[in-house]
Amino acid sequence: MGILTLSGVKFCYASSRALRHSSREVLRELDLDVPRGEVTAILGPNGAGKTTLLNICLGWLKPQGGTVSFESRPLGDYTRREVGRSMSLVPQSEHIPFEYSLLEYVLLGRAPYLASLESPGPDDVTLATEMIERVGMADRQNASVLATSAGEKQLIMLARSLTQEPELFLLDEPSAHLDLRNKRRLIDLLHAEVERGATVLLTAHEPEFAAAVASNVVLMRAGRIMDAGPVDSVMTTECLTATYDLPITVHRIDDRLSFHW
Repeated sequence: MGILTLSGVKFCYASSRALRHSSREVLRELDLDVPRGEVTAILGPNGAGKTTLLNICLGWLKPQGGTVSFESRPLGDYTRREVGRSMSLVPQSEHIPFEYSLLEYVLLGRAPYLASLESPGPDDVTLATEMIERVGMADRQNASVLATSAGEKQLIMLARSLTQEPELFLLDEPSAHLDLRNKRRLIDLLHAEVERGATVLLTAHEPEFAAAVASNVVLMRAGRIMDAGPVDSVMTTECLTATYDLPITVHRIDDRLSFHW
């Protein structure tokens, strides 16, 4: 059994307040076992349910059916502090209402380890500073987080997540706003976390990025898992074409996969 297991998970969003009995089914009897100590990428078209799935894994959304277990224990049995020490989420974007410095923002990752109203200590500051350096923004740590670009915000959210020191990283489209150099940096950082024993579950739109970062891939369409398994067995012409309803040809060039559509 993997570190995170979903069995028969169903989830619906209400269509509107006026239509109380109308709903939109997003996840349909979904089963997923996330391998421990590896990177798993979830691929699929818009509206497949990828972001909803991550929010259910974190406990932010409650499924209407099925079960979610972390470390063989029902996710609902964990306190918010326990979840915060075990998992972290890097969202696609985040509204930041205050003018934190980058260092202050990254230090929020230490919140699960602090008592109520307790301030971060010297060791917390040292760790946060190190993570800001790891994402390549050491020269900006005193700058306002509100003055960063979309790509820089993704990097600083990653630094906050690293500072949290979770067992499981959940990342929603983490490469969306990154240039090529920082995509390479992201891949190296995630692989380094796996080397220390962490697990990574991420969503992606780019097959090239998923193939470069992950050892396992989950293909989703319309709330269902179309296929799941090692990259080479899942990221095929047939599987990707069926998932995206678009002709996609997969080639292997110098031990790397290339995707043409």
